[in-house]
Amino acid sequence: MNEIKLIIADDHELFRNGLAELLRKHDEIKIVKSVADGLEFMELINTQFEADIVLLDITMPNMDGFQVLKELKNLNSTIKPIVISMHNDGNYIAKCAKMGAYGYLLKNTDEAELILAIRSVNKGKKYFSAEISEKMINFMSTQSISENVLSNKENEVLGLIAKGLTTKEIAEKLFVSSRTIETHRANILKKLEVKNTAELIKKAAKMNLI
Repeated sequence: MNEIKLIIADDHELFRNGLAELLRKHDEIKIVKSVADGLEFMELINTQFEADIVLLDITMPNMDGFQVLKELKNLNSTIKPIVISMHNDGNYIAKCAKMGAYGYLLKNTDEAELILAIRSVNKGKKYFSAEISEKMINFMSTQSISENVLSNKENEVLGLIAKGLTTKEIAEKLFVSSRTIETHRANILKKLEVKNTAELIKKAAKMNLI
């Protein structure tokens, strides 16, 4: 049986160690690296590090799982990401699937399902359990995936608004005029159907845009 080279990317050391311990029982799976955040993972990948699969957490410092999925897609990487997260809402699942995840597992998944997912993905197949698929389909049937609500530039502006920057500060940071930022801000408010910054932050957080 071919060896499956695997990276674990999760900011909780106990979880990483527990996962590694569990996977060591399976001879065909070799954990080649364990990292604590997305930035550390991407730095590793940029050294042409060889791996088949990454078990990827979504909520990590420095660079989260969504950003990692985006980077892997941009790089046309052959490493197949399986998201392993505590978030079980449809938006997260649908967004990960759309951004190139090969599988989505919850952190309370059992060993048998974890191994099945790793083996399936290693063969090039997608792995989403019936429960996860149902949540994703239910979400997608009721609304559009939040990633597509705003343009890339609007997402960037929204992120800076969420950090508390003023229009002038955002304009200086992005090397554009304050008027341009005001236009972006007006478009964001309109698209998210909110009237002010407080409502905007609340709605954007609910939609996982920030």
